[in-house]
Amino acid sequence: MQEQLTKDGADEGMVVLYVQHTTAGLTINENADPDVPRDMLHALRTLIPQHGMGFRHGEENSDAHIKTSLVGTSLTIPFKDGKLLLGRWQGIFLCEFDGGRERQVIMIVR
Repeated sequence: MQEQLTKDGADEGMVVLYVQHTTAGLTINENADPDVPRDMLHALRTLIPQHGMGFRHGEENSDAHIKTSLVGTSLTIPFKDGKLLLGRWQGIFLCEFDGGRERQVIMIVR
């Protein structure tokens, strides 16, 4: 994403990211320790397991829809001097809750 922002040549503003799917989300969290995203996924899987909750959705991915609703599908990140203003430890994560699929993320720079 930083590469695209640099390529666009914008100096200051906001980047909006939006994932066009109902079983994938976007979040910002610690990017220094790989245990953080693993722990987040573990907690979500524990709180909302795929099976055993009596979900009625026929595709058996209701858990993925619920996790996406909790995490969200968009982010807004300020930038200045062409650089994202993420905190020292922050990174942007695409959260895949329904197996490996091709995902589309829209990026708008304002």
